[in-house]
Order: sequence, then C-alpha cells, then structure tokens
Amino acid sequence: MTNKEIFDIALKQSALDCNCSPDDFLKSDNIIVISKKNDKARRYLEFALPFDCDLVSYGNNIVASVSDEFKEVVSKYIEKYSAYRCFETPNLLELNNELQKFNFRVCHMAEYFLPDVEKLKALPCNYETRVLHSTDLIDVYSPSWSNALTSKNSEHDVLGVGAYKDGKLIGLAACSDDCESMYQIGVDVLPEYRRNGIASALTSRLALEILKMGKVPFYCAAWSNIKSVKNAIKCGFYPAWVEITAKSTDYVNKLLND
Repeated sequence: MTNKEIFDIALKQSALDCNCSPDDFLKSDNIIVISKKNDKARRYLEFALPFDCDLVSYGNNIVASVSDEFKEVVSKYIEKYSAYRCFETPNLLELNNELQKFNFRVCHMAEYFLPDVEKLKALPCNYETRVLHSTDLIDVYSPSWSNALTSKNSEHDVLGVGAYKDGKLIGLAACSDDCESMYQIGVDVLPEYRRNGIASALTSRLALEILKMGKVPFYCAAWSNIKSVKNAIKCGFYPAWVEITAKSTDYVNKLLND
C-alpha cells in the first residue's frame, strides 16, 4: 500500500464513523452533519453512535458529527475559532460550559497516527520475538497487557507480536480488527523491561504484519502521553487526525468512579 492509499482508507473510515463524505475532511470550511448509526463504523463505536457531539480534524477543518440537539451549539463554537484552536483549552472550556447546560461534558480526546510506509521498518529487539495469532493470545489476558489487548471484546484481537526472556512474555503489541479495513495497535511492556526499545520493536513489526494482511495499522494516543507518541513516531507513524467526543455527565462520572 502507498501512503496515499492508506490515507484515503482512513478518510473513508472516518466518513463512515461521522456520516459524511471522505472529501469533507479536506475542505477549508467546517462541516456539520447529523450523526447516524453505521454497521461499518469502528466496532467500539457501536454503543457510541449516533454521536451527540464528536469533532474530527485531519488538519484542514473540523467535521462535527452531532445530534439535532447540539447542532446549534457546536456550529457556533467551531465557527468562532480556527480549527486547531477548537481542540485546546481555554477555548474547549467554552464548549464544555455550553454542553453542561444539557448535562453533557467533553469526555474523550485522542490523536490518531497512520504509518508512513517510506519510514516504517522493523526495529531491532534484544529479546526473542514471536508473531502471535488469535489462538495464541487466549491465555495471555491479564492487567499487564490491558493496552495491547481488549479483554471485553477479545474476539477482535487478531494478531500480536510478543517479546520473551527465558520463555516469559515481557512485552506485547497486539491489534484489534476495529473495522473492516483498519486494525488498531496497542502495546505494553513490563515495567522492569521498559526503555530498552521493546515497545518500538514490537509496534513496528506488528504494523508490517498488518500491512501484509492488506489492512491499515493505526495507533491512538492521548496527546499528553509523550511516551506513547514518541513510540509511534519512532516506528514510522505520523499524526493523521484528532478527535474529541462529548458524553453525558452520568457517563463521565462513571468513568471517573470506575
């Protein structure tokens, strides 16, 4: 796959998630659409769709996928500030204040990365590595691998690469088939083995394995998670889009109390 093909696949998937056209993300003007459920959306959005308020930017504009209730509020907000300013404080606090009038709050904030095939390569690892298929992952689920594996939807964990020392799993990168065309990568390394290049070795190797399957690997990180962002960049990924989602106050409070 070329970088353009990968980027186009990501645009098409975001369009399915947001109920818009792929070209909408490349326009100079902001776009606001009414959110709808879509069977082809990313699987973990099954219970999130339709969105009440979701903002996506690939760096050009904002596509806001909203409910009718929030259309006016969000439209005013995204037209008031430049696109990237809408994703930062203190401006974001203004949106949050308006959402709170409806018993909603800003909740999920993330940056998404795509591979640059001209930079992506398998990085070296000082430990034995193994490619793991879904059947190999069955006995691996534990809190140690909570970023790499999705225990609540384990049937979607399709591939992994593990690092081993004396037969013990010390690092794991794995991917879930979050949608038909794109597999999301997560990675964990046991604390005592960190800062040894294991995460980047596993992530880069897994990304290449995913591409061999004809799928697009993608990587998600909080923009404040410097270690994770550095890992993505070191492996040959680049920041492709950002996304903010608002949820009900009850939902946010549940997350805070879990």
